Amino acid sequence: MAVSNIQVSETPLVLYTLRRADDALVLGHRLSEWCGHAPMLEEDMALSNIALDLLGQARELYRYAAKVEGRDNDEDKLAYLRDIRQYRNLLLLEQPNGDFARTMVRQLFYSAFADLYWRAMRSSDATFAAIAAKSEKESAYHLRHSCEWIIRLGDGTEESHARTQAAIDDLWAFTGEMFSVDDAERGLIDKGAAIDPVGLRQHWLKTISDVVGEATLTLPNNSWMQQGGRSGRHSEHLGHLLSELQYMQRTFPGLTW
Repeated sequence: MAVSNIQVSETPLVLYTLRRADDALVLGHRLSEWCGHAPMLEEDMALSNIALDLLGQARELYRYAAKVEGRDNDEDKLAYLRDIRQYRNLLLLEQPNGDFARTMVRQLFYSAFADLYWRAMRSSDATFAAIAAKSEKESAYHLRHSCEWIIRLGDGTEESHARTQAAIDDLWAFTGEMFSVDDAERGLIDKGAAIDPVGLRQHWLKTISDVVGEATLTLPNNSWMQQGGRSGRHSEHLGHLLSELQYMQRTFPGLTW
């Protein structure tokens, strides 16, 4: 039986919440793909735990988005029954895992941003403030974990150095989208319900530069950045990810987490 895509009333607060929920869901799924395939047992467990943290964040955010929307959509429908153009995650997070170095570079870029973002969140929205307070404790560990690995890989063997540098060069163009703001989000920032990520960029860049420098790696000089994820324009990679992520819900409608 075919399952139709749901429709969502994307008010500014619903859209804002879905963007953060989609970030957590998509990256959590990507990291879960390492389960049973990580370089060592301890890292298999670490990546699985980070994935679970992100899925927990996604659940809280989807649940809140459903409450704000006030329709018959719930966390499961929002996670599994939207069309690809309705997902608003960062393009960075849907990029394939590749090798272990690429996964860690992607994790470093996002965790350094998420840690700053959740810590800076002093939202006038009580629910969002509570989600941020919980998430910042998790993001601190995620950042520390990825920093340690980047230093280890960059300042390791010739091959690990080359793979990590290649990942930095390839993924750098996806980092600018983390700091972009549209009119809908600007209105929430002005009301105090959200924070302006532009103000976090210099601190983020210093964190990244310090880690990359200690790892004997270099950041690209190019300033051109990819855009599109926040407005629903994605790479082909998200389509493949969603076909796997949504399979159970579309095949057996009504299942819950």
